[in-house]
Amino acid sequence: MDDVLMRIGEIAAFFGVSVKALRVYEKMGILKPVKVDEKTGYRYYTADQVKQLDAILELRELGFSLLEIQKLLESIMTKEQYMEVLVHKKIMWQDKIFQAQDRIDAIDEVIEKLETSLPPVKLHELTEDERAALLNRIACLDVSLHDLHGRNILTEALWL
Repeated sequence: MDDVLMRIGEIAAFFGVSVKALRVYEKMGILKPVKVDEKTGYRYYTADQVKQLDAILELRELGFSLLEIQKLLESIMTKEQYMEVLVHKKIMWQDKIFQAQDRIDAIDEVIEKLETSLPPVKLHELTEDERAALLNRIACLDVSLHDLHGRNILTEALWL
């Protein structure tokens, strides 16, 4: 039986993870060694545990935290429940993509404004009519500054 067991260092090297990570998994109860040598402290794992480690690492790659993985492993789930968990994680990643795209769009707008803006003018250098027009544009905003259109109008006025 000992010949089918793998030492912690062997599976760590095989999967490209640290021994420390495997010990964290052990401490959390996610992946406990089947045997610990009392003299050397070496930890040994079975082929089934190696498959379990592969699943753990795949879940980590998908963005699951160790606590989420621990809960998944502790619960008995149907195929449908597991699919629901995966769909929820997918939606979370889609939200992050949308948030990132919003930031990219905002950066693009700033870049465009910088490329097309006139050299900065100090308010005291504007004529009275130019200052009045600028203040009128700002004062006439009746939309929330959280509204993208309203923000764009204010930003445009401030970039004059």
